[in-house]
Amino acid sequence: MNVRNATALAVALTVGAAGGWWLARSGGEEPSPTASADGGERKILYYRNPMNPAITSPVPAKDEMGMDYIPVYADEAEPEKKERKILYYRNPMNPAITSPVPAKDEMGMDYIPVYADEENGADEPAGTVKIDPVVVQSIGVRVAKVERRDLAHTLTALGKVDLDERHLARLHPKTSGWIERLRIDETGTQVERDEILLSLYSPELVAAEREFLVALANWESLGENAPQESRRTARALLDSARERLELLDVPPHQIKELERTRKIMRSLHIHSPFTGTVMHIGAREGQYVTPKDELYLIADLSRVWVYVDVYEDELPWVKVGDPAEMRVRAVPGRVFQGKVTFIYPMMNERSRTNRVRLEFDNREGLLKPGLFADVRLQAGAREGVLVIPIEAVVRSGEREQVFVVRAPGKFEPREVRLGVESEGWVEVLEGLSEGEEIVTSAQFLIDSESKLKEATAKMLEAMKAEQVGGHEGMDMEDMSMDDMDMSDMRLDDQPAGEAP
Repeated sequence: MNVRNATALAVALTVGAAGGWWLARSGGEEPSPTASADGGERKILYYRNPMNPAITSPVPAKDEMGMDYIPVYADEAEPEKKERKILYYRNPMNPAITSPVPAKDEMGMDYIPVYADEENGADEPAGTVKIDPVVVQSIGVRVAKVERRDLAHTLTALGKVDLDERHLARLHPKTSGWIERLRIDETGTQVERDEILLSLYSPELVAAEREFLVALANWESLGENAPQESRRTARALLDSARERLELLDVPPHQIKELERTRKIMRSLHIHSPFTGTVMHIGAREGQYVTPKDELYLIADLSRVWVYVDVYEDELPWVKVGDPAEMRVRAVPGRVFQGKVTFIYPMMNERSRTNRVRLEFDNREGLLKPGLFADVRLQAGAREGVLVIPIEAVVRSGEREQVFVVRAPGKFEPREVRLGVESEGWVEVLEGLSEGEEIVTSAQFLIDSESKLKEATAKMLEAMKAEQVGGHEGMDMEDMSMDDMDMSDMRLDDQPAGEAP
């Protein structure tokens, strides 16, 4: 008997043993197809693991717990399963080990069938997951459509009332001297524009007044018949003396008084530059002061600034001109209306916040600098943006992705670029189109399966590349069953009912 005949005999014995086991299990008779509802016979396509529908068997079998596999009939199977072609079977623990026929691994676990449509990676992205509809329902997979809607956002923050820096004046004398009279001597006093604040005696100011009076007298002594050159020189000296008084902040009314009376004035008046509130007084009567000393700090409180700190993830919503509402405990029940006037260009590294400045009207004087306030920013709405639910996004740190429903039970991982978030929705900038369906729950289970499948595919490719490199030059097509040594094959080594 040659090797070919021995092989045929072994296969026949195997088939006979399997048939005998099947008949013995069924009471000596082959099971007849189950009758369908219309009286016809239902054809069994395969048997499915009751705990894991992805594991199937072409013959009746039991799982590790002793539960019978569930038969799947032709009229129950999905259309795609009716036509799916099994290419090979894969070891559940080591995907690199495959078998052309159903088999079990060393632990008794059934090999997993690999279908032709699963191997076609050309039309499916890497990591695409296929799940039986029964499993999809049991793990609670929910989907939602990508849609367009208006996004609006309201920010709440703690603010602090402060002075308007544009209406703040710090008064210093232009010359050294002694304060003879302090007319405004209380902090918090309201002053009007050009109101006299104090009187200052300065020897330098007295010398400048005398110089002005001499230049004025010299100019008036020249008659109309005087040479033009002399008149021009006298006029230049008079203008220079007047300008010096102005640079020393001598007010115009004192210069006119000096010109009218021709008498030296002992003290210089310092006036308020605008209507406001005295915030600080830096000198008292009789004190000697220099240009370094701050005499008064005056602020216009008719408008105030409010500073708020906005977290970096909410900063894209804020822009100059956005309306704001403010409430303070000092004025209960009152809502103040303002707006965003400036966004500072620096980020606080410790708190990860960015300072934003608001401006509010305060002509009633109710808002005091230093008050804390509850602020609500009404960020401008973004109209007609592409959005998805936030819970649909799987964030891995390096990328953000969602799972798109390509077909019933088929989910494709897709990387997306996201924008702002608001009230459970997030803006989609790239990666999705309107109307597509995405997974909103149980996506982390699908993500785990996707990553496992993608990693397995990469490992298989690497192993195949190594095998091709190690067996380069070998012609596998010339090998036949006649060249295989069948002497070690024993039918009694295999349990009844298991495929070789």
